[in-house]
Amino acid sequence: MSENALSADNQQGSLTLVATKRSLYNDPSETTRRTPISGYTRNEILAYLHGAMHDASLNKKRRVRFAQKYREWLETLQCLLKTAGSNSWIYKEGKDRNVYVLETVCADLHFDFDPLNLSTEQQKIAYLRGFFDAEGGIPRNGKRFYIQLVQKDRAKIKALKQILQKLRISTGEVHNPSRRVDPDYWRIFVSARSHKRFAEIIGSLHPIKAEIFRNRMMI
Repeated sequence: MSENALSADNQQGSLTLVATKRSLYNDPSETTRRTPISGYTRNEILAYLHGAMHDASLNKKRRVRFAQKYREWLETLQCLLKTAGSNSWIYKEGKDRNVYVLETVCADLHFDFDPLNLSTEQQKIAYLRGFFDAEGGIPRNGKRFYIQLVQKDRAKIKALKQILQKLRISTGEVHNPSRRVDPDYWRIFVSARSHKRFAEIIGSLHPIKAEIFRNRMMI
């Protein structure tokens, strides 16, 4: 991935408007008091969180653990968890590391979650948005614009491709960029003709990705 291809763990900044028709991302200081996904059901929130869990790990066998360099997105997750009825906590990991961690013991989150079992289109959209915020990449600048989704699990990437197709968002083939570098690294690109549809329908709750969509896709 190039320096300009920004994934969720290397983006920073502040933004108020999110690139989605249904939601408004509030200033980070407000996220503990307001819900960033207005009008979403609890199942849609859980779908988003399951997508976001691709940037998470299991700590002490029961805590779902998200680690980020910047805490804005973690504050959004914290707000979503609270809305779904679960507590979480955020802390800085180490005095000399610029890393923040969110942990939760939400009993409704499972690492073996299968997105193909989601029952509604809005739940699928929420899941894809969470996955994109965790494991998606888009360039901040440069002439070439692209949207990519990456994952170590090839079956999961194939499931994402299947869901995107049902939403009439076309993609390229699931592929491994370099078996020599990492034989278990899988990626798909959203087709250029579907960039705008992806930005409008899937969008982002990550402050910088949302800003890039707004500035580069004019939505």
